Amino acid sequence: MKRNALLSLVLTLFALALLPAAASAALPSGFWGVVANEAPDAGQAQTLRQGGVESLRVPINWSAVQPSPGAEPDWSSVDPFVRSATEAGISVLPFFIGPPSWVVAYEGIGGARAPVSLPVRTAAERSAWRELLRLAVFRYGPGGSFWAENPLLAPHPIRIWQIWNEENYKYFAARPSPAQYGKLVVESFRDLRSADPGARMVLGGLFLRPKGGNAKAAPGRIKRAYFAADFLERMYRTTPGVRGKFIAVTLHPYSKYYGKLTEEIEEVRAALKKSRDPGRALWLTELGWSSGRPSAANGHNQFEKGVQGQARELTGAFKLLRAKAAAWRIKRVYWFSFTDEPGSCNFCDGSGLFKKGFVAKPSWSAYQRFAR
Repeated sequence: MKRNALLSLVLTLFALALLPAAASAALPSGFWGVVANEAPDAGQAQTLRQGGVESLRVPINWSAVQPSPGAEPDWSSVDPFVRSATEAGISVLPFFIGPPSWVVAYEGIGGARAPVSLPVRTAAERSAWRELLRLAVFRYGPGGSFWAENPLLAPHPIRIWQIWNEENYKYFAARPSPAQYGKLVVESFRDLRSADPGARMVLGGLFLRPKGGNAKAAPGRIKRAYFAADFLERMYRTTPGVRGKFIAVTLHPYSKYYGKLTEEIEEVRAALKKSRDPGRALWLTELGWSSGRPSAANGHNQFEKGVQGQARELTGAFKLLRAKAAAWRIKRVYWFSFTDEPGSCNFCDGSGLFKKGFVAKPSWSAYQRFAR
């Protein structure tokens, strides 16, 4: 009896030891990612990969690639991201931002400037956008020129593209329009597939609940923001055929505390069910908090949690998302961001997993506990 009891205890302890590994194995491949606001060098990319990072979300700034009409595309702002990620065995998810002013007009928004519209209103805008997508595929897709120019790299063609960024908020679309965005998605699908029949798309990262997103615009005023759920419902309603053009809805669920994620993500799942697309996957292509401490000088920024607080929010959020991945159909999660980026937003100066000098924060240790 004693031998049987001992054997039973050993087997129980062994099974318990396997639980974390089993939970991790249940997550989809590519689940753990980071947003790269600057290109990591070879050593930094290796550190990220060893820490469990599987995917790098990188910007394609249209204005930098094509600053003037008719100019040869300049990929020098994108190549370093793709090179270092590929060398480290990390996949790349590119997203498009920053249309040049020769394509669409800009207007001032709270001290910043944003495009007045998406490039779908005129034949010239549509043609310019189509050319950009095709050029990007010809550069980084199957048989692309980037791979030909880097023969020592094992080719890892980009097949999934993210169309725009926070299209429901004023800083990336000064006059957000679900109908315009739906049209952009439909046209982008056709344009990408003409260059690569195996290309796939995900939606631009929708800011889940931007300020003012639930308010109606006053008479004569422009609506500058939509909650993600409302924006999605309107997009489906105004754009017949959009449903089959993308593989995932992508979200940026910035919240004061990770505990708010449940109601916010379930709000989007309800919107998808209402729009007759209940099985659609979700990718969280930005999620994060800052290691900075809120102060009166910065208005007690709700996203700033201090060094330990940032790690605490990451841990709570990742535990929740790992547990709910299947129920919420979450396929990928990207932490914003890889390093601090002063000046780009009101909490970006402390949003990184690493601070200046590539010094790891406690949040990086917390990230690795999940991703590795």
